[in-house]
Amino acid sequence: MQQLGLTDPEPKTDSRLKSLFWPTIRTRVDLDTVTTQGFWICLVVGVVTMAVSLLTRNSLVIGLGALASAFYILAGFGSRMQSRIAAAGAFLAYLLDTVVLQKETGQGLGVVRIIFLALLLANVRGIWISASWQPSESDPPPAKLNENWRDKLVDQWPAAIWPWGRFVFYAAGVVEIGLLALSLVPRTRS
Repeated sequence: MQQLGLTDPEPKTDSRLKSLFWPTIRTRVDLDTVTTQGFWICLVVGVVTMAVSLLTRNSLVIGLGALASAFYILAGFGSRMQSRIAAAGAFLAYLLDTVVLQKETGQGLGVVRIIFLALLLANVRGIWISASWQPSESDPPPAKLNENWRDKLVDQWPAAIWPWGRFVFYAAGVVEIGLLALSLVPRTRS
């Protein structure tokens, strides 16, 4: 079959489950898949964070939720643009948030949170691998589409926003991770 050209000479890349949780970078399509996955995970975390903070109806919580939401959404843009700092920052902030939530309420280690942590870690791993990966000359880059709102959101906006948005991301990251780390410091009682 292979000699007749009816089957692919190369085996398929990883299964969908493996590419989600333990990605490998062999082609530009693999790299595009990893960065797109990182973008969507960060976007979902940012939107859910904002929605949960809005439900509290507390202005301080809403403000902190807006900061965290902006941080995660910008981390998604950075992940899409292959920023190792953005991917690692999103994972670190979500991990610290999970630990703080577990410490304060005892409800930080839910199944969804663990899956999101695994996906954010896979994003860090994939982007880190992509930094040292060299594409072959015969491997064309995937086309950046601009046909519908999803194409614009995933392919066009990160390229337009990340060059200046990364500075907002860095500032929000210092505040977000700093506040989360500060909340882990044991309080002394007087």
